[in-house]
Amino acid sequence: MTLLRNLRRFARDRSGATVIEYGLIAALLATAIVGGATTLGGSTNDSFTRVSDQVWGASPPPATP
Repeated sequence: MTLLRNLRRFARDRSGATVIEYGLIAALLATAIVGGATTLGGSTNDSFTRVSDQVWGASPPPATP
């Protein structure tokens, strides 16, 4: 009888499902943050490269001894 009662109580317990849902939400947010940071980092790098090319193109290269 005790085993059956414990199995019923275990079947009704939903706290484990809540932890899994929070874990899935955290994983989704982490994926979105990494994807956004990667995209933003790439476009920022392109911008800095373009500005650097324009600055070096506007001034003469340093003299070599």
